Amino acid sequence: MAMSSSSVPRPGPEEQRDPPAALGGPHLAAGADVLAAAERWLRRGDDLLSVPLPAHGASSDSTGRAEGYRSPVNPFRASPPLRQDGRGSRVKGDAMAEVEMRIGVLTGGGDCPGLNAVIRAVVRKGEGVYGHNVVGFRHGWRGVIDCETVELTTANTRGLLHRGGTILGSSRTNPYKTEDGVARVHDTIERERIDALIPVGGEDTLGVAAKLGGDGVNLVGVPKTIDNDLSATDFTFGFNTAVQIATDAIDRLHTTAESHDRVMVVEVMGRHAGWIATYSGIAGGADVILVPEDPFDIGEVCDRIVHRHRRGANFSIVVVAEGALPVEGTMAVQSGEVDEFGHVRLGGISNDLASAIEGRTGFETRVTILGHVLRGGTPTAYDRVLATRFGIEAIDAVHEGQFGIMVALHASEIIRVPIEAGVRELKMVDPNLYDVASVFFG
Repeated sequence: MAMSSSSVPRPGPEEQRDPPAALGGPHLAAGADVLAAAERWLRRGDDLLSVPLPAHGASSDSTGRAEGYRSPVNPFRASPPLRQDGRGSRVKGDAMAEVEMRIGVLTGGGDCPGLNAVIRAVVRKGEGVYGHNVVGFRHGWRGVIDCETVELTTANTRGLLHRGGTILGSSRTNPYKTEDGVARVHDTIERERIDALIPVGGEDTLGVAAKLGGDGVNLVGVPKTIDNDLSATDFTFGFNTAVQIATDAIDRLHTTAESHDRVMVVEVMGRHAGWIATYSGIAGGADVILVPEDPFDIGEVCDRIVHRHRRGANFSIVVVAEGALPVEGTMAVQSGEVDEFGHVRLGGISNDLASAIEGRTGFETRVTILGHVLRGGTPTAYDRVLATRFGIEAIDAVHEGQFGIMVALHASEIIRVPIEAGVRELKMVDPNLYDVASVFFG
């Protein structure tokens, strides 16, 4: 039998003051509390955020926030890192949203295959996973000095993995050699509200980063150079691609050298270290390899070539790094201009070498300077993977607030090392590796 609405007992004054009682007694009070909390959350009340929840056993730091602090909204998310000015990073939307940082990326020094893969990785995880904003600075440190920026998003960084070069452009600008350069870098960081920078570069770009880090700029470096001469990392991306390009060229030169009974001198990049020359020389079957680490005697080079021809060979391949130098007084060489980092513009040692070889041996000698060909084109699979791993590790470090470091490859693992360790000294060719190559000389 249906009960009329008039027969339903109405809550009295006490029950009206105590909603749980109206719901049926204390056994439903907990449910009412949950509903009330949910209602406050929907109204975006501040009471859920009013009291930080310290981790068990944690002590307070100088800001009053407990060490190991976890957000009461999400107890598994660590508190955000500080901005350059010491204030907390911005949040996206409202106080309940994921913490949002504004991260700058730049590529400096010589370009190389794999730079775009780093940019893609930083943006994909920075924006897509962490919810951060990523801004690119055009033309390396020059873009930071002049505040040349471009917003980087998942949408405009698609399709970059296989592309060589860098969509941000590059330069060899040194803020410490530019008028008011360092002050303008700090001004740009403040104006653009940059929480952290990810500079991608070699010894010069990361050398600037190390100095700026000492001045309080939040930085995470990514090592880049086809020369593979940065210490603290086993390999840099771009090197594998450069070696493959050089090896392919040497393979092709073998056939034409043999057809014409010629000596072919192949010049590859390598200012301070002969990693490209050594690896490509071994892989391409070079008869002589000349590197910056070991000044060569032109007389010994010619003797090896003559000895080889006397044993029945009718051609020879000589691979020389651009930074290789003869023993003082044994051969004249050219000199070039100096850039902002004090480096002489190299290129042309092969011409002097070829002239000396032909003059001393009488063998027709030709030159191929690979030069910037080694920097261009599609990165190898190895470099795409390594660059991607570097980019992911860099954005992870930024998100975790670990600055003043450089990502690096150690064996098969990506690790983090102090950025100073990466630029403190150059990594030269292992003498044992060069000994392997020398077995096949002459």
